[in-house]
Amino acid sequence: MSNANTIVTRRQSDGAVVRVMADGTTQPLAESTDWARLRAMTDEEVTAAALADPDAQPLTETRSANMKRVPRAKTLRRALGLTQEEFATRYHIPVGTLRDWEQGRSEPDQPARAYLTVIAGDPEGVLRALASHPR
Repeated sequence: MSNANTIVTRRQSDGAVVRVMADGTTQPLAESTDWARLRAMTDEEVTAAALADPDAQPLTETRSANMKRVPRAKTLRRALGLTQEEFATRYHIPVGTLRDWEQGRSEPDQPARAYLTVIAGDPEGVLRALASHPR
């Protein structure tokens, strides 16, 4: 990812979104939405405006069928901020199996999907359980 094209943002406790500068300071993001104009629009006008935007077209069944599904294991691992090796080691999953799941070469079976669901719900609890029963 090129840092020249990346804007780092953060949502503050008051709900405001700010830009995080390289030195760690923050700046408010410029508001570009004309909320008064939007609130004055009817539902039909909002729908027509959305359909006129080429980047916001409705998802058709054909487009949906052609979309590449992001494997849940990859989404979960990234949400936890772990590399494949770290995730595999931490949760006792063979790294080759994890790679196969993430690259779509295979799908987790029902017990593995259940395990991923438990990890997603309480990653630290799973770590504690695994630590209390070493291999």
